Amino acid sequence: MNLKNLLLSLTLLLPIAAQAQSITPAQIQQFKSLPQAQQEALARQYGVDLSQIQGSAGSNGSKPSQPVSVVEPLENGQPDNEGDNKQAREEQAFAKKNKGLKPFGYELFEGKPSTFAPVTEIPVPANYTLGPGDELKVQLWGNENRQLSLTVSRDGTIDMPERGPIVVAGMSFQQVRDEISKLVAEQYIGVKAAVSLGELRSMRVFVLGETRTPGSYSVSSLSTITNALYVSGGIRHTGSLRNIQLKRNGKVVSTLDLYDLLLNGDTSGDTRLQAGDAIFIPAVGPRVGIDGEVYRPALYELKGPTDLQELVNLAGGMTAQAYPQITRIERTNQEFLRVIAEADLTEATGKQARVIAGDRVTIASIADVTGQYIDITGAATRTGKFAWVPGMRVSSVIRNLDADLLPMADTNFAAIVRTNPDTQQISVLSLQLKIAVSNPGGPADLVMHEKDQLLVFADESKGDFRQSFPEKAGMHNGNGVAENRSGEFTQNGSDELAQNKYGEWTLNRADDQKDPQRFSRNALFDPVVKRLKAQATPSAPQQTMTISGPVRYPAEYPLPATGKVRDAIIMAGGLTDAALMLEAELARRTLDDNGVERTRLQTIDLTSAMNDQVDVTLQSRDRLMVKSVPLFGATRTITLQGEVVYPGEYTFSDGETLAEVLQRAGGLTSNAFPRGAVFTREKLRELEARRLREAEKRLQGDLLGVQLEGDSFGGKNAQRIDQVKGLLDDVQSSRPVGRMVIDLQAVLSDSDYQSIRLQDGDTLTVPSIPQSVSVFGEVQFPTSHLHVAGLTVDDYLERSGGPTRQADENRVYVVKADGSVMLPEKSAWFGGRSQQLQPGDTVIMPIDVDRLNQLELWTNVSQIVYQMALGAAAVGNL
Repeated sequence: MNLKNLLLSLTLLLPIAAQAQSITPAQIQQFKSLPQAQQEALARQYGVDLSQIQGSAGSNGSKPSQPVSVVEPLENGQPDNEGDNKQAREEQAFAKKNKGLKPFGYELFEGKPSTFAPVTEIPVPANYTLGPGDELKVQLWGNENRQLSLTVSRDGTIDMPERGPIVVAGMSFQQVRDEISKLVAEQYIGVKAAVSLGELRSMRVFVLGETRTPGSYSVSSLSTITNALYVSGGIRHTGSLRNIQLKRNGKVVSTLDLYDLLLNGDTSGDTRLQAGDAIFIPAVGPRVGIDGEVYRPALYELKGPTDLQELVNLAGGMTAQAYPQITRIERTNQEFLRVIAEADLTEATGKQARVIAGDRVTIASIADVTGQYIDITGAATRTGKFAWVPGMRVSSVIRNLDADLLPMADTNFAAIVRTNPDTQQISVLSLQLKIAVSNPGGPADLVMHEKDQLLVFADESKGDFRQSFPEKAGMHNGNGVAENRSGEFTQNGSDELAQNKYGEWTLNRADDQKDPQRFSRNALFDPVVKRLKAQATPSAPQQTMTISGPVRYPAEYPLPATGKVRDAIIMAGGLTDAALMLEAELARRTLDDNGVERTRLQTIDLTSAMNDQVDVTLQSRDRLMVKSVPLFGATRTITLQGEVVYPGEYTFSDGETLAEVLQRAGGLTSNAFPRGAVFTREKLRELEARRLREAEKRLQGDLLGVQLEGDSFGGKNAQRIDQVKGLLDDVQSSRPVGRMVIDLQAVLSDSDYQSIRLQDGDTLTVPSIPQSVSVFGEVQFPTSHLHVAGLTVDDYLERSGGPTRQADENRVYVVKADGSVMLPEKSAWFGGRSQQLQPGDTVIMPIDVDRLNQLELWTNVSQIVYQMALGAAAVGNL
């Protein structure tokens, strides 16, 4: 296509170029290759807007309007394809093999090529050599304002308007700039020129060897070795950073050590590339790892002989926490065994020690604090290590009890764990903290030694415990409760106390970050006691003792350094009010003349011991037992309810009987029904609860066995399962009563009747005179009937509709009003089932277990039903 036709096409098609895209970038480029003056003349001749043509060229992609990102960095080192996945796995395995150490410097060039376009956003130096394809932009101003775009042709010339071809290939940019300025000044009077470079020529180079993406790349004519490495995505961890070779025409013309660039910022070795150059990355050289107290722990590639100090310098030097006197070198010897050597980097010989391939150097660190300190642990506001100066006392570090201690802290007692600097053996000193702080410099304000550990304990009676709830106060009120050491339930945030179906109290504790148990004597003394036991020898016996009895925190404790009984009791939290001050018992293990260990008991006057007036020194493994006041604080009560003249909760003394308490309560009212009295006992209720739990578990297991058998009973298995489930539901909904059958009338009037000695928690309920007889079990309509004189067992069964199909009529039994059970079929006293019943009696029609299946399941069911019937009859008749 000639120029005339080209301009005509441009004239017709540019207005719809956005839709048709008929003008190819090559055609537009052909037009743009013309001299600027010729472009303008042709555009004026054919009425074409020159800026529109230039804009069209840009829109067709010949020149990007925005900088092109040639390389995208790898995010978090994540691979982008299967090859990168494999490489990433290899690098992870390599790092794991080297205990987490990674090779130094490789992350600088890591990336993946996003385009094969050359990098053009590079400043142009004045000594840049022009060649074919480079573009010169000439701006003329003065008498004539023009802008020329001159491209170096293949013959190395540019075409200056009104001047002709000018050879520029092989000249530097500065030389060309000076030459054009001179020509413009000569050719155009009153016109000056400004020369700059436009688009630069691209060239093709090769990046080969241990690169992430080897291949051929188009790069700018200004590119250097590092530009090409960046474009190719960087170097694999198996490639060398210290011997990157630039090859031209098959010969190595330059080598690049990237450590000079990474560590010193030296770019002198970063040679500019030429077309056809090959950058070759050989395999990595010998590596040495360095770890510990250096600023850049990593694997470093060696270049020639390297000593230890040079390796430390490569790693950025040692940190302030480094201990250079101990530098460990792990190395493989000639027998291929890993051995360890040490070097002192404070000495010249240590610094000059050679490192070889495969070495792993570790710079040790100094301890956090090696001396001149004391340590505070426990319920203190500020814990940890504090500076120690000679002569300082406890009051020097604990100045104010409110400001320096937590509210839960025990201010009466603290302990100092002291370490002997010569033997490294520990001992424990008792400290009365409140007295020491309130009287600085006094006898109680002990002098602190270097490395002493001050233990501040929590007073477990403090914390968030405020309102107390007795164990038998009933269900919790929703505020939550907790159980203290005395067995009482106390309010504690979201902790929950509830009573299960067996009448037992359960406690669901909530997590409490302020739990004083964290700083209890047991928690803080436990490691101390273990160390005392570990350091014991025949010449230095174990310095521990045990305290039991009515002290606040009975446990095993370190032996007080003073050996006094008083200090040991203070260590255990002091005495409770249940302590018997008359005497305590000390058990001591001693060796006899034959070397056999025996126990020797000694009685101590506790009152004198607390006043420090006894000549007794505690020894290794002594056991001190503080005796309790007999029956101290024991409040035993019985509850009288119902038809009693003065019902209520009565306190009774040891050995008192039920008849005696009833006499104190005024006896029974005229409306009382002593034969139906219900006497319950707490221990019996607990026993019944345990038996109910066991029976329920057995029943659930047997029910599962019946379900697994399948329908092997003529289609009735499903009905049997439903029946058993109903019985299981009844058992689960039952509550233990703890009833003990007594004849209350005989208790009150018969002197020969066995006396009922009371226990704490007993309850007696005397009902009023009943008027009904109840019928329960496998009858058509279980209910209670008004007692009618002369009616028998069969009469009441008939009034309840008679037995069901599952009933066992041969095992009918009657629960009398006093809780005793009679079997009409076997009792001569009843005279058969025609015996007349009394008010308050209960008739039970049991299920026929024989007709269903001879399994242990039904025996369990019958026992459970029997127990349920007893409880139901006892409660129902009240």
